[in-house]
Amino acid sequence: MIKVLIADKNFLSRVGLELLVGELQGFDLVPSVCGDKLDLINQLQLSKPNLLIADFISLGITVEELKTLSKKYSRTKFLVITEFLPKGDVLKVIDSDITSYLLKDCERIEILEAINSSIKGEKFMCSKIMSFLASSPEILTNNSFIKSLACDGIPVTDRELDVIRGIAEGLSNKLIADKLKLSTHTVNTHRKNIMSKLGVNNTAGVVMFAVKNQLLETDFSL
Repeated sequence: MIKVLIADKNFLSRVGLELLVGELQGFDLVPSVCGDKLDLINQLQLSKPNLLIADFISLGITVEELKTLSKKYSRTKFLVITEFLPKGDVLKVIDSDITSYLLKDCERIEILEAINSSIKGEKFMCSKIMSFLASSPEILTNNSFIKSLACDGIPVTDRELDVIRGIAEGLSNKLIADKLKLSTHTVNTHRKNIMSKLGVNNTAGVVMFAVKNQLLETDFSL
């Protein structure tokens, strides 16, 4: 069983994540943390989870302390989920040796992708964070995290390009379907075909394809 520790002081966020993870086969929830840094450290030592899903900001943990924790408990994968942070803090979080990074307004599918990728030791960031980072040439050139997620552009159909734009904008399958006047099932099929064509297994790879091929504006101001 894959042991998962959820740490979030916000009740709704914490319970929502507990319900989501509780539905997954092969995953075992250990007692969650809703206190502070010491409570988190105690639970990390006690439970030795395979995956930590945490809003470190809500626990009063600084980015520097997060980096220390991720190094000390290197056997645990760190999936960070926060509200929007200032640009400088976003970059510090990325450089803190965490495994994955999401924003709290991510769709269910991105959260599940992040969980599965993190367990495998694969880096994952949500589409909004990816687009923000990729909008800076300096970051795109020098950041090894971004380089590891980049994919080579390959031909796709016009309809698939429409779906890719929707995915990169962070839209759910239903919203993409409504926008393109398609059924949700058709969009889901397109999504699977797109990932197969691009040779990626998560949203981050699709976003990188969209950014590299200038399929969307990347002017996020966090």
